[in-house]
Amino acid sequence: MVTVTAKGPGAPIVSGDPILGIVVDMLDTGGYEAVQLREVARRARVSMATIYKRYRTRDELIVAALEGWMDANRYARLPSLIDELPGESMYSDLMHVMRTIFEPWERHPLMLRSYFQARSGPGGKRLIRRGVEAVVPVAKSVLAQADPGFVNDLELILTGVVFGFLTRFAQGEIEVTEIVPGIERTVYWLTQAYQNADAGRQPHISGGGISQPSEGSTSSLYCGQ
Repeated sequence: MVTVTAKGPGAPIVSGDPILGIVVDMLDTGGYEAVQLREVARRARVSMATIYKRYRTRDELIVAALEGWMDANRYARLPSLIDELPGESMYSDLMHVMRTIFEPWERHPLMLRSYFQARSGPGGKRLIRRGVEAVVPVAKSVLAQADPGFVNDLELILTGVVFGFLTRFAQGEIEVTEIVPGIERTVYWLTQAYQNADAGRQPHISGGGISQPSEGSTSSLYCGQ
């Protein structure tokens, strides 16, 4: 098991597999394209055969490094977060979760670019699935008392907004520090509209009709895909 932690604004510290630690450092300082297997082998003082014995491809190696980094820097606090939520409003609780997940990207923007590239390549579904597994319990806790139709609509809208911000950042259209404020504005207006509406008479509209509760709501909400 690899442990990756971030201490302050500097590079992450990795214990466990030194190969993954080196890859995390290369991603954090140079991005996805900076990871060259010969350089990884040189820094780790291992042979190329050793690397290929553990990781079949370069993409698989990068996904493993990203997974370890995100577990420690984005997801590690989520289980205990349920007991730490302010409880003042749905908006404040949602943003508490969102900041926990997305603010680490602000300190490590090249890790975000690397993640965005990796999620659409081999092993990308693994990264997304890990995010879902980490986020769903706390998301369900925050939204437990909300109308199921609203939860479905919130998931649909917020997932699209998050993906849009990540795409724009990856393409160089916005700064990494614009992502969380943009998400915050979206969460604010969605929760305000919900709380101001008469839930008994106000249907939630999604696409071409009224949204229906579905199994596994919040499955992709907040995961940063």
